[in-house]
Amino acid sequence: MQLFPAIRGIGTADGEEAKKAAIEPVIEGLAYLEEEFIKSSKGKNFFGGDKIGYLDIAFGSFLGWVRVTEKMNSVKLIDESKTPNLFKWAEKFCADNSVKDVIPDTDKLSEFAKVLMAKLRNPQN
Repeated sequence: MQLFPAIRGIGTADGEEAKKAAIEPVIEGLAYLEEEFIKSSKGKNFFGGDKIGYLDIAFGSFLGWVRVTEKMNSVKLIDESKTPNLFKWAEKFCADNSVKDVIPDTDKLSEFAKVLMAKLRNPQN
């Protein structure tokens, strides 16, 4: 499963049943990612250990969009009760000095997403 195209599918789903169907594979993918985080981090803060590494940057670059998807669709994808290690990782990643000033603000990114979605739905404008 490709996690990030699946996340985009939540936003493009038409109707509540389609949205629920789109959310399920994302939840499954995040559960798998939770397991892989536990294996690779070996109890440390990040995928590769004590410091942010390539996997953290790769996944972390999508965190803004994950949060926008959560906000715009009233759903919790990275949930403290279902994926506690990913939840803690996301908090630590976003708070890290090397990231905190460059991670996009969820509200601003949500506004951009609304404009982007409107243009995708009506390409003539």
